[in-house]
Order: sequence, then C-alpha cells, then structure tokens
Amino acid sequence: MFETDLILVGFGNVGRRFVRLLDERASSLRGEHGLDWRVVAIATGRHGAAWNLDGVDVERALALVEGGESLDALASHAAPAAAAPRARGASSVAIIEQVAAAARASGSTRHLVVVETTVLDIAAGQPAIDHVRAGLRAGAHVITANKGPVAFAHSELSSLADETRRRFLFEGAVMDGIPVFNMVRAALPAVRIHGFSGVVNSTTNFIITAMEGGREFGEALAEMQAAGIAEADASLDVDGWDAAAKAAALANVLMGAETTPQRVERSGIGAATGTLARAAVGKGRRLKLVARGRRLEGGVVVSVGLEELPAAHLFATLDGQQNALVLETDLLGAFSIVQLGGGLTQTAYALVTDLVALART
Repeated sequence: MFETDLILVGFGNVGRRFVRLLDERASSLRGEHGLDWRVVAIATGRHGAAWNLDGVDVERALALVEGGESLDALASHAAPAAAAPRARGASSVAIIEQVAAAARASGSTRHLVVVETTVLDIAAGQPAIDHVRAGLRAGAHVITANKGPVAFAHSELSSLADETRRRFLFEGAVMDGIPVFNMVRAALPAVRIHGFSGVVNSTTNFIITAMEGGREFGEALAEMQAAGIAEADASLDVDGWDAAAKAAALANVLMGAETTPQRVERSGIGAATGTLARAAVGKGRRLKLVARGRRLEGGVVVSVGLEELPAAHLFATLDGQQNALVLETDLLGAFSIVQLGGGLTQTAYALVTDLVALART
C-alpha cells in the first residue's frame, strides 16, 4: 500500500475537484492501485491555510472555501503538536517546510506529496516554481497541473528531483488528463521528437467555433468562465499566453528546449476574429489557433498563431472544447492525440494519474 500525505497548494476549482475525485474513486484507487491518502495541509492565497498531520477535515474545508470563508477557522485544531507554528499568515512555502519538518519529527513513514494547483503566472511562473522547489527540497514528491513550472523551469526542477530522489510530475499541464508526457516517457523509448503542432487551448477553440455560428466573442468567453474552464485571468487564454505556456512546456519536456512563454512567437484572438472565422468557413476552410514547435539547426522554434486550414485537416475538424496534438518523430513518423472533451474533471484526473504513477514506482 502506498500511503501518502497530501499538501494541497491552491484550493480552487481544480484542487477541489481533485479531492472530490479521489473520494469518488476511493474504492478502485485503494483496491486496484494500492493508494491510500489523506490531506494533511491546504494552503491558499485567498482563503488562508490549515494543516494537521492526523488529517485536515476536507469536507469542512470545502464548505468554508465554497462559502467564501477562511480556512483559518480550522487552524485552532490544525496544529499537530504544541510546538507547531500557526498556519495563519504563513506562506505556502513555509507551510510545506513546516509540515515536512513535523512529519520527519513524528517519525512518519508515509510519503509526502505536494499537489500544486495555483493560478498560472505568465511573467515568471511564480510562486508555483518556488512551491515545487520547496516540496522537493523538503523531501516531498510534487505533482502539478500548473504549466508555469514546466514552461519556465523544467530543466532545473527535474534536476532537483533527481538530486533529492523524488518525482516531479505534471501530466495536467497540457491537454488535461489525456496522457502526453506519461505516454512519451513510458511508451516511446529511444524515440526522438522532431516537432509538434496542436490546438491546445479549449477556451479559444470554443470561442472560435461559437463565433463561426454568429455568437459574440464576449458571450462565448463568459460561458467558458462560468464553466470554470477559462483561466481566472481570461487574457491568458484569448491573448494566446496559455497556448504559449503549453507550447513551451511541450518543447522543454519533449524536445529538450530551454525556452519560456515569452520566447514563443505569439498571437491570440479577439472580437474581430469572428469575422475572419466566418470568412474562412465561407471558403470551405476553418480558422484555428495553432501551437507549433520544430527542431532546427539553431535550436527549437516555438510559435502560437491563427491559421486558416483546409476543411480536411485534422485540426479543422475540432469543434468546441476539442483539442488535438500531433507529434512528429524519427521512428514512428507523425501521429496524433485527439481530446474530444475537456474540463475540470479531466484536469483533476491528470493529478490522480500522477498520484497513481507515484504509487506504481
């Protein structure tokens, strides 16, 4: 049995869906995968924090956060020992360090795992990178659905994971729970990836599809925000930054690039894109926001931009929130991964798959 204590850094839509999904799949996760877990800490930016080595009351934590209240209400009974510091006002990094130190002092043999689901910072990938660093240095494995650490610091963090003999996993960074990184890692030994292309942002593809049918840009974006699919800062989606971060992550992990989203040639969509999308349909074509990466002599070149594609093109067949990724390899040629539906559950499931991957190894 793989017994694990979870430190949740971030407790927004994805983090809350993750803990509910663990509960919904408890029987199969324990019985088929030997995974036993408990949440020992929750640290948030807006709702305070609480921790308890005997386990945080997750149901109460869910109720507090969804009711707009603070997790500090749990702090009065969250200290695992008299000497434990209060969670109130402590940074997420400090809480990771405190919980890890308390676990070591208690002699616990359970595996500590940091689950990082904070909001993407497109400027530098912070504070998510610091959260991953702190977790690895404290002796915890780290799993994340945040694109920032992989897009800005994959090489550094992977090296740190090797040094500390811990795992750094991030399947949810691209295409939700559809296996991309885990598939390449486990199923494509000795294969060299020369390039990739893809429609990798669900929000922009939904908006473009909606505008083809005559809907307004703002109306379609609002629907994605209401569903919790669009980023908290919608400009990350519509300005192409989310796709750029995913493209940087793909290039860094699959092609050994040392790039960042700022180095990705990028364009996004806006209200005027509707006119272009409808004009493309009138010509029997479709407009898509496409991410591309290609290995050239001078390095890996990565871009995100609008492309008008023939109707028979794979990407032109994608409607709504559908995504697709094409990998170009030396041994297998080009092959595609298509996601016909995505959302909160799929992103949360990616975290579950990474947790199961830890249990298997």
